[in-house]
Amino acid sequence: MADARKTAEPLLTPTVDEDGTPFWTYAARGELRVQTCAEPTCGAPRFPPRPCCPHCQSFDSTWRRMSGRGRIWSYVVPHPPLLPAYAARMPYNAIVVELADAPRIRLVGNLVAAPDAPLNSVDPTRLRIGARVHVVFADQDGVTVPRWILERP
Repeated sequence: MADARKTAEPLLTPTVDEDGTPFWTYAARGELRVQTCAEPTCGAPRFPPRPCCPHCQSFDSTWRRMSGRGRIWSYVVPHPPLLPAYAARMPYNAIVVELADAPRIRLVGNLVAAPDAPLNSVDPTRLRIGARVHVVFADQDGVTVPRWILERP
């Protein structure tokens, strides 16, 4: 007889490539860092990570620590969930966060009530464009991913 308990399907995890490895390594340490051009006359942050600066074409880069603060630039509450693993987590959100330290950098994640809270831990009616958030980190199937929580006013 089959086990009546249903095994939860894993959530999507990022594909870690050579250029992005430092981002995920820092995330595992609880640090939000963004690749930044190391050319002294440029210094532009860039995301996603890539070998060459799109502004000055320098191949020199460094990883600058961010404050972890930002604001919700955009969001969506998917209806219906597109993947079965997300169906039991409805209603969940996906947000785009504009970083306070680097406004041209926008990261995609989820707004949650606490680092290890479920994806549906924030009522969708609380989502607001411009709401201030800060980063937290959570393990998602062996990869430490950035998530976001609302800042207290």
